Amino acid sequence: MKELSKSLVDAVGDAFNDNDIDAVMSFFAKDAIFDHAIGPDPNGKRFTGYEEIRNVFNGLFEKVESVHWKTLDCRIIGNKAFCEYRRTARFNDGLEEEFLSVDILTFSEGLITHKDTYYKQRT
Repeated sequence: MKELSKSLVDAVGDAFNDNDIDAVMSFFAKDAIFDHAIGPDPNGKRFTGYEEIRNVFNGLFEKVESVHWKTLDCRIIGNKAFCEYRRTARFNDGLEEEFLSVDILTFSEGLITHKDTYYKQRT
């Protein structure tokens, strides 16, 4: 069993920054939940289960030339990692995007069971 540590959280970040869907999903539990920042419910839009979450992230990776999360800060308390990021992306159509975000990652037995994402909405 993997203990929750900064190195584990960094490995998750590396997988996302490599835009490697298989590596990303190796850190998620089969019954994980992802609460996206935008959606109709108080928790945003909820995606449940390995395949549904895989489809969301794979869809992002297919729409971009590159997407990168620079870690600004990360704190671990119990089974949760609270991470601040600066996210930058260049989409296939040339559009560039940058914003600040926060992820609250809940782990069990070394795997993410809940990814709760928040970010600044730029206008």
